[in-house]
Amino acid sequence: MTDQSTTDGPSGPAGPAPGRSRLSPRKRQRISRGVQYIVLAGALVALAFFVNWEGLAVNFAKLDVAEQAFPEVFTVALVNTIIYTVGGFVFGSLLGLLLALMRLSSVRPYRWIAIVYIEIFRGLPALLIFLMILFLPLALTGFQVPGGTYGQGILGLTIVSAAYMAETLRAGLQAVPRGQTEAARSLGMSHSRSMISVVIPQAIRIVIPPTTNQFVSLLKDSSLVLFLGVSGEYVELTKFGNDLASTTSNATPILVVGLTYLLVTIPLGYLAGRLERRQGKGR
Repeated sequence: MTDQSTTDGPSGPAGPAPGRSRLSPRKRQRISRGVQYIVLAGALVALAFFVNWEGLAVNFAKLDVAEQAFPEVFTVALVNTIIYTVGGFVFGSLLGLLLALMRLSSVRPYRWIAIVYIEIFRGLPALLIFLMILFLPLALTGFQVPGGTYGQGILGLTIVSAAYMAETLRAGLQAVPRGQTEAARSLGMSHSRSMISVVIPQAIRIVIPPTTNQFVSLLKDSSLVLFLGVSGEYVELTKFGNDLASTTSNATPILVVGLTYLLVTIPLGYLAGRLERRQGKGR
């Protein structure tokens, strides 16, 4: 008779192999994270030793050069950047709303016009659009963009933003429950009246977070205004920093302008994130 207490059958429990220990998933994760921290620390140490910090400080953080940027970097360059951005955003939103309504229209020519505009101006580089505006007076003899330099900058940003705003607003309009329109129509409102009074206000509330991000993107795109040859009182941040850097033969003004952009874009990005989270909780 075989002693089963000392003999393992083919279907008996298999224990761990001798000399081999099993790590739990949590321990493996901790080891992996520790290795990543070590690699990151090594990269930072190497960066600290091999980067020419003195050269960076002289070329990007020279205080006497930075002082030359103030107060014009705020009173002129930042103000102009905001003027270009706000103007392009407002007119772009209005044109984008019109295109979104045309895209959703039951009239085919309206849909075709909206689709052609959106696809063209979302596919073209923004820089190319500004160059087209620059040469527009040569193509149309005697034509001048209303508003002069400000008008040219706002027109370029309007064309760029309208195509993207159209798609954002179209998504917002389609997100409004159809029952809202039906309820408005049951109260005797016409289709146009129900869109203006009921659907569009709700759609705008829905798309506030993505439009805030669109404003941030437009603020950065305003740097393309420099290709219009702006100067003097019309310079925006990038043109201002580039001109001062060329004058001083130092890159410190570029750093000052970059920090000025961040003073505006970081709070706006934080605001957009909060709006998205609040909207997500409300669903």
